[in-house]
Amino acid sequence: MFDRFDSGERAILVHVDFPAEIDREDLSELQLLVASAGVETLGVVTAARSTPSSKYFVGSGKAEEIADQVKLLEANIVIFNHGLSPTQERNLEKLCQCRVLDRTGLILDIFAQRARTHEGKLQVELAQLRHISTRLVRGWTHLERQKGGIGLRGPGETQLETDRRLIRGRIKNILGRLEKVQKQREQGRRARQRAEIPTVSLVGYTNAGKSTLFNRVTESDVYAADQLFATLDPTLRKLELPDVGPIILADTVGFIRHLPHELVAAFKATLQETQEADLLLHVIDVADERQAENIAQVHEVLQEIGADDIPQLLICNKIDKLADGVARIDTDDQGMPTRVWLSAQSGIGIDLLQDALVKRLRPQMVDVCLRIPPSMGKLRGKLYAMKSVTSEQTRDDGKLALHVRMSAVDWQRLSKQVAEEYGDSLQGFVE
Repeated sequence: MFDRFDSGERAILVHVDFPAEIDREDLSELQLLVASAGVETLGVVTAARSTPSSKYFVGSGKAEEIADQVKLLEANIVIFNHGLSPTQERNLEKLCQCRVLDRTGLILDIFAQRARTHEGKLQVELAQLRHISTRLVRGWTHLERQKGGIGLRGPGETQLETDRRLIRGRIKNILGRLEKVQKQREQGRRARQRAEIPTVSLVGYTNAGKSTLFNRVTESDVYAADQLFATLDPTLRKLELPDVGPIILADTVGFIRHLPHELVAAFKATLQETQEADLLLHVIDVADERQAENIAQVHEVLQEIGADDIPQLLICNKIDKLADGVARIDTDDQGMPTRVWLSAQSGIGIDLLQDALVKRLRPQMVDVCLRIPPSMGKLRGKLYAMKSVTSEQTRDDGKLALHVRMSAVDWQRLSKQVAEEYGDSLQGFVE
């Protein structure tokens, strides 16, 4: 079996132009993916077909051209900008005498390089095993032979059957470990929900600038680079917003056109942060000429993971790359922010993002004046502890006039406590 390529490999890229939009891929995106994987591009072979060929994906003449380019340029890997069947990969490897990788395999390889946490590595391995399990026959010469083995296989079990059984066992093991991680994340989310801390999740096409924005807003140092899939593991940070209080901001993996299904399935625990969010910050690279297609692709993935009904605030990033880029907030008919135009790299418009977040997340506020007797000093102390008192005066009758401001949720909770202790709800003390 050919070894998985390492950074520094030399590749021939193959891009086929199909008339149907659903089959169409972007060549410049493939080149970015290849660069992100640390692979040097020696040449690009392009073709146009109405449908893929069952043997080589491309026609036999084009396949010979690819093989000639490999020999001429001394490439050691061929990377297709499309999904290949195991048979097509095997036929192409035999013809080109080098490793052949499809788009899914390339994305999986980038994910393997980027995974930093234990959870991330498990998720990538799960996706890789599911991908490999359909391709076990490639490159092996001994798979048809029946081989006896002490403690490994039953009588008459072939090497291929053994490999499949071992992979199934490893997948089961990883799923069990990921389930534990998911339960831990679930406990954390439940604790945040009990404390009524809103979660805001960054989503968007890969390389739209999510991690740069995350670092700018949280003053953090999450790995951010001008490459695809710089972020793989989810990162959570707590922020304080005026009139809102603490919120959790989550930076998650970027989406990409035709994201492999095994990746979406494997990263279920990571994407859960997006599924459970109160608000999605959909980061868009407004300088990208394919922004409309990228937005549609993000919506498609959100639909796939069941997060398409969560409220969104569009973040139009990289306005510094536009000739007429001005930081601003776009609002709907009710005056609620729908888009924020900013540059995460330069910091232009970051203050507007905070304003928009406050407006979108600010709960209904209760702003009243309470008139209470001095004997209710315990309530007064509680109101000050909640940082809800904006002013205090003593009336002629000796009662205290407290101007208070708090969320409707806090008002209802406190009102119940007051009713239990003093026999009257807070509303009974409003001037």
